[in-house]
Amino acid sequence: MHRYHWLLLCSAWLVATLATAGALFIGEVMLMTPCVLCWYQRIFMFPIALVLTLACLRGDRQGAVYALALAIGGALTAAIHLLLLAGWIDTASLPCQSGVSCADQKLEILGGLPIPGLSLLAFLLILAALTPLFLRKTAR
Repeated sequence: MHRYHWLLLCSAWLVATLATAGALFIGEVMLMTPCVLCWYQRIFMFPIALVLTLACLRGDRQGAVYALALAIGGALTAAIHLLLLAGWIDTASLPCQSGVSCADQKLEILGGLPIPGLSLLAFLLILAALTPLFLRKTAR
């Protein structure tokens, strides 16, 4: 594996690991209970950190394929969550009918940054880092 590809893979790993640590910090230290859509985003992000850990240690681009699929699902979920918060999606069509509301709770940290926006940014950064590896893999 070229050094450039390994750096892209490890950059995606770093973003996924920081996002995972951030989600755990928000939930366990700040005691913000995640809503259903936040849980779905975690379900996509946490395995990315694990898959990319193994991929970086082994220098294996195949891990990028698996992580890319998870990042696409996570980005779509985060985008839906942001659209819900903006009022562009009706809450009746989403899974947040019981428990913590996906639209009504205060989902901001660091002086007003929306948590789903940070999640979307993390997924997009992972996608940006992994896409060249995936394209390179399928081009052969």
